[in-house]
Amino acid sequence: YIVLRGVRKSTGPEAGEGRLLKSLNHIYEANLRGLLGNGRKRAKSYGLVFLLLAASCLLIAFKAVTVKMLPFDNKSELQVIIDMPEGSTLEGTAAVTREIGDYLGTVPEVLNYELYTGTAAPFNFNGLVRHYFLREGANVADIQVNFVPMGERSAQSHDIAKRIRPRIKEIGDKYGARIKIAEVPPGPPVLSTLVAEIYGPDPERQTEIARQVKEIFEGTEGVVDVDWYVEDDQKKVVFDVDKEKAARNGISPEEIAKTLRILLSGAPAGLAHVERDKEPVDLFLRAPLPERAGVESLKDISLMTPEGGQVSVAELVTVRETLEDKTIYGKNLKRVVYVTADVAGRGESPVYAILGMKEAINKLELREGYSLKQYSSVQPPLENVYSMKWDGEWQITYEVFRDLGIAFAAVLVLIYVMIVGWFRSFIIPFVIMAPIPLSLIGILPGHALLGAFFTATSMIGFIAGAGIVVRNSIILVDFIELKLSEGMALKDAVVEAGVIRFRPMLLTASAVVVGSSVILFDPIFQGLAISLMAGEVAATLISRTMVPLLYYEYKSRVD
Repeated sequence: YIVLRGVRKSTGPEAGEGRLLKSLNHIYEANLRGLLGNGRKRAKSYGLVFLLLAASCLLIAFKAVTVKMLPFDNKSELQVIIDMPEGSTLEGTAAVTREIGDYLGTVPEVLNYELYTGTAAPFNFNGLVRHYFLREGANVADIQVNFVPMGERSAQSHDIAKRIRPRIKEIGDKYGARIKIAEVPPGPPVLSTLVAEIYGPDPERQTEIARQVKEIFEGTEGVVDVDWYVEDDQKKVVFDVDKEKAARNGISPEEIAKTLRILLSGAPAGLAHVERDKEPVDLFLRAPLPERAGVESLKDISLMTPEGGQVSVAELVTVRETLEDKTIYGKNLKRVVYVTADVAGRGESPVYAILGMKEAINKLELREGYSLKQYSSVQPPLENVYSMKWDGEWQITYEVFRDLGIAFAAVLVLIYVMIVGWFRSFIIPFVIMAPIPLSLIGILPGHALLGAFFTATSMIGFIAGAGIVVRNSIILVDFIELKLSEGMALKDAVVEAGVIRFRPMLLTASAVVVGSSVILFDPIFQGLAISLMAGEVAATLISRTMVPLLYYEYKSRVD
């Protein structure tokens, strides 16, 4: 409306022009003619645009705009993953689970929650990738938390998770539990946001190095929910049967093992039919807790010999203590130790957390005489030296932005080839494509102003906007060459192109802004909308001046 108001029927050359647009065109024409007539001013204008582009890119370096694979989505649920030390009792695990549940009941956005102690909660796709369905034992518990509908709460699920994490961690620390807040990811699920994979020839040294890496994780600001895939030492009592003594008493080792298993774990003994009950009752044979709580009580158990006598277990076995075997994890046939964590706080992106920890890990001096080599995207080829690979969300972020960068380069080559074929020039395509990077002058500040992550969808918007930006440049250059073919002077043709062709450029930008506004407030596609809207507006305004100037520089030197 602002552009078109004041439109009047006219037969003059300015027919249909709004008063505001006409005034802006006069200002533009005066400034552009001043730049065309003064080479020093043109150089300053190029420098100013370059400084704007550099300042925009520095927003990423100073974390005013953070790079992330995908932004946090607004989900209706999350999970609290509880891991007590190995060897903890089910009752102890249940106590910490209940206390966390009591706290969750006080959070206004929580609709309800379900406690699963000793077993895994029903898992989603995220739980499938993280192998939550394998969680079982007295030391594990899950809490499924459901939020009230989105329309009934102002806070997004990620903000709720950030708010409840400190209190839940405080409760877990009181019991010695490791707590993780598992949100439903907006993109492909991974083992964890931050994953360090430790490789090497010796398992014990692998664990030692993994412990050092874990300490670096714990000491890094913004890194939370630190854990590793190494179980605590668990004492194991082994009963070694003296086969010679057992044979003299007519008792087989299998019979001794079966008796101890029934005493400790129990076994079904049959069915009891109770009068007036429709279903029989299962009989389960097991020793009382006091008689199976210690080794000495088990050694006092007597076994019946074939002759009818009795012999105690202590006479037939030798008791020794050892450690329970630990789980061995492998990836692509290579033994690996995982260190995992999440990110929270200002950055909330694994990129910056990894950049902060890489230097500290590089300073680790191994007693083997070398530093721990870090790989960013590929698994270490050999296991003869100790090395580490970054995985998790970083792996997906790296691969996505790498592939998008390759695709963008291919797009630029194709655009260049098409423009060369149309204009029969190898230089003009560079003039036309110059505004493509200038769209970052709008894209990056736009993300900073709205507090949005620069995500994969933002990159897609940048690539998609390149075609629109090139279209505007082609409109200008084609008009200039048309006027030159009609005999108009170069300066006049350049100025007239910027004045007359600005209206279709402005309408194109307006259409992009209006079309993208519908996804501006979507958590996932906000970056796409910002890139299209802010990038198109900035490129339109800057290319209106830069493209004519660059074409003038090229044409004046050729002629």
